[in-house]
Parts: sequence; C-alpha cells; structure tokens
Amino acid sequence: MLEDLLTGAWQSVVFGVVGVGLMAAGFVLVDLLTPGKLRELIWVQRNGNAALLLAANQLGIAGIVFTAILTSYDSFGKGLASTVVFGLIGLVIMALAFFVLDLLTPGRLGEVICADQPHPAARVSAATHFGAALIVCACIA
Repeated sequence: MLEDLLTGAWQSVVFGVVGVGLMAAGFVLVDLLTPGKLRELIWVQRNGNAALLLAANQLGIAGIVFTAILTSYDSFGKGLASTVVFGLIGLVIMALAFFVLDLLTPGRLGEVICADQPHPAARVSAATHFGAALIVCACIA
C-alpha cells in the first residue's frame, strides 16, 4: 500500500514537471506568434488580447496533458511518452490553426492580438487555440 502511494506520488511529480514544461513551451509558442515580447505585453502593458490568447493556449495544453494522463497506458513510460508526444503535437496544431486563421482574416492576426484595445479577433483566436487542443484531446486513446 505504501509502495503504491509512493509510486503514484513520484509519477505525479514527473507528469507535473512534463506538464509544466509543455505549458512553458506553449508560452514560447504564443510569444513567437505575436510581435513583441509576451511578458511585456501582458504583465507590463496589461494587454487583454494577448492574455486571452495565452490563457487559451495554457488551458489547451493542460487539457491535452490531462487527457493523456487520464488515458495513460498501463506502463508509466508509455504514458509519459504519450503525454510528451501529444503535447508537442498539440503545440504544432495550435500554431497551424493560428497561421490558418491569420490567412483567412484581414490584417495580421499577431498585430491585432497586440492591439491596446480589446478586439473580437482575440476571442476568435483564443477559441481556435483551445479548439485545436480539444481536437488533439479527442485523438488520445
């Protein structure tokens, strides 16, 4: 019983570190997709558009990690590998969704996200990011 508890605790730590690493990669992804520095836009300029996109990205990655862990293989190693692989796929799909949305809409989406005033395109972009993550979640089995 104690051995199971310790094993579960250790696995939680490992999955947690991987999840936080994937969320950090999501931060970098959004930073690359938007002009300027995301840290400056959100924490200094208090840009709601950029914050909304980042929040959707972080929730999407967390959803992918959650789904991968929940449907994890019987083997810890395979479950961990699944979490990493699907997390990275999610990041790629989110970036692709951003670029496709940018192509389909007028102007430059990155510039709209960085605008000082709230913009409806930020909500659409956030929904696109989160929707892309949900698609990846559905593929995990």
